[in-house]
Amino acid sequence: MTPSRPFVVYGVGAIGGVIAAQLRLAGFDVTAVARGEHLNAIRSGGLTLVTQAGTDTVALPTAANAGEVDWSADPVVILAVKSHQTALALDDLSAHAATGTPVFIAQNGVTNEAATLRKFADVYGVTVMLPAAHLEPGVVIQQSHPVAGILDLGRYPTGHDELAEQVAATLRESRFHSQVRADIVAWKYRKLIANLGNGVIAAYRPGPDADELIARARTEAEHVLTAAGIPFVTAEQDALRRADLLQGRVNDNYLSSTWQSVARGHTQVETDWFNGEIVFQARLHGLRAPVNELIQRVTAEHARVGRPVRSLDAAATLKKLGGATSPPRIDNIPVASN
Repeated sequence: MTPSRPFVVYGVGAIGGVIAAQLRLAGFDVTAVARGEHLNAIRSGGLTLVTQAGTDTVALPTAANAGEVDWSADPVVILAVKSHQTALALDDLSAHAATGTPVFIAQNGVTNEAATLRKFADVYGVTVMLPAAHLEPGVVIQQSHPVAGILDLGRYPTGHDELAEQVAATLRESRFHSQVRADIVAWKYRKLIANLGNGVIAAYRPGPDADELIARARTEAEHVLTAAGIPFVTAEQDALRRADLLQGRVNDNYLSSTWQSVARGHTQVETDWFNGEIVFQARLHGLRAPVNELIQRVTAEHARVGRPVRSLDAAATLKKLGGATSPPRIDNIPVASN
């Protein structure tokens, strides 16, 4: 077994729950920070991990907040809450953990690392390719098997070090594929582009029109990021990395993380940090991102008012956008050469 510092997995929903369970099953020291009924269920009966191979009940030490964690052993934090929960999580962590505590950001979106760097000195980005679900207290579902997921990582904003190598090795011993990447932010931007479809999957009925809406959001995003001079890896690089590693599903009805939030009745979703990031970058650089802006607003309203999942008509939205169009043209906006 790779020598390893203890882990604190802060947030053990779908992603954090699978990570914590697999680390624990591999014999590593893990404390989970959870809340509410999920916390109570784990404390009373362990964390249930469902995979294609069956079900494991994982005895998992838990804490209701960072104040209940033993920080004396100098643990590594894996932050795995949703992006709209990051601020509260960081306030909690910074009140109890030393500023030198390394924090690995196992979150979608591209702003959580910067927010964490304001409070902690050693921050690492993690590109999360981990199909998972969490719909009931005490239970997480790992959709891929035998490889649980791909968790590539690297120092933020760039670079690598010995701890990154150690954590990647630990993850590899725990059913994940993990490589250390000096350009982890470029990989996280590619994952962001993939996540732009989450709101569509949650709010709109499936079909060719929904597929077109997702494709247009991603094309628009690549245009905006290129204009902004923000590097991102290509779709071909991403496909090569994924290859056929993420096999099968326990249940085809469990969809994106945003779909899961809406299905569970949550009134907040992450689209402000997904589609909203593209809108933000567009506005910074004198551009427009109408497709992503519409998805951002529609999905947020869908969750806020409690509409059923997958109940909107994508054809009506495409009509509102004016049919298939090219991305907004850039006028007098310099494009970075690197």
